[in-house]
Amino acid sequence: MKIVWAPLAVDRMEEAVRFIAQDKPDAARSWAEQLLARVDQVAQFPESGRIVPELGRDDIREIVHGSHRVIYRLAGGEIRILTVRHTARLIDEDELEGS
Repeated sequence: MKIVWAPLAVDRMEEAVRFIAQDKPDAARSWAEQLLARVDQVAQFPESGRIVPELGRDDIREIVHGSHRVIYRLAGGEIRILTVRHTARLIDEDELEGS
């Protein structure tokens, strides 16, 4: 399946990388590479992510990467990465609907 990144998801991933890089630049690069590899795996197995518990919708799923959640929507023949959020942060459903 085709993977499409929402601008918000790209911004959030870059924020996380910048934060990690403040103390450990090599760790930040590794974290990003591993996150992208996990997303590529989702392209092969779209329903491998769990249904987001707060939403309970079959079309919106997530994978957990370290302390971050990668939330995505299954839509037709593509996987839309909606956001990347720290697990301690609550989900803003409005962010997900606009993507």
